[in-house]
Amino acid sequence: MAPIRKTTPKGAMNPKLEKAINEQINAEFYSAYLYLSMSSWFDSTGLKGFASWERIQAMEERDHALKFFDYLCSRGGRVVMQAVEAPPSSWKNPQDAFEAQLDHELKVTGMINNLVDLAMAEKDHATVNFLQWFVSEQVEEEENARTTLEQLKMISQEKGVGLLYMLDKEMATRVYTPPTPATN
Repeated sequence: MAPIRKTTPKGAMNPKLEKAINEQINAEFYSAYLYLSMSSWFDSTGLKGFASWERIQAMEERDHALKFFDYLCSRGGRVVMQAVEAPPSSWKNPQDAFEAQLDHELKVTGMINNLVDLAMAEKDHATVNFLQWFVSEQVEEEENARTTLEQLKMISQEKGVGLLYMLDKEMATRVYTPPTPATN
């Protein structure tokens, strides 16, 4: 068993940030589990397009976790894997699922902002720079959830089963695009 570091070697990861990034890795994997759970639920309701959209969302969240993983390793930190909490497995309807998704993304945004605040307080400029990608990404994540939620609200107001079918077909057109490699 390797000895536990008591001090931070010059250029190595700040211990407070190392702990916080490990927690974020767990949160990103939870996000992937949540969206896989939503994918399964949408699939079981016959909304294959929504299921596909959520599966791609899960893949993106997994990539976010790995981006944090790789960053921590590149800075001399140690990733400590933690148990991932089980997500909910059903929702009342598609609107309820996307309300949950928007709430979750708002929570993740808060977590990313807290990481930025910690990195700034610790004067870890490399980590502040690294986190800017996630700050921008969260704007996109919130917008996607909010836009879909607003569309679902319009459909429910119109009692538009046909519109839901059309939106499901549109959701199926989403294509997975892996993130670009981080530059440190």
